[in-house]
Amino acid sequence: MAETTVKVDTSTRDTLQGLAAAEGLSVKAYLAKVVEEKEQERALQTATAAFRRAISEPGVMDAFDAEFGGLPSVAHDTSRAA
Repeated sequence: MAETTVKVDTSTRDTLQGLAAAEGLSVKAYLAKVVEEKEQERALQTATAAFRRAISEPGVMDAFDAEFGGLPSVAHDTSRAA
């Protein structure tokens, strides 16, 4: 893959170098890792939003319970602290 240069101020560069070093990575590898994590985070947010929309539809949770026997009773118990 071709490489390119990204210009950042020296404070940002120093911070990136420190963060990368703390994980035993080069800045290049660290940034690749951060990009992958952010892409996964965005995908999870998208999936979560879709799931919330789906279960908010009338009858979806009833259909799930009918098909799969519902959630365990512990999962329905909201009186317990997390």
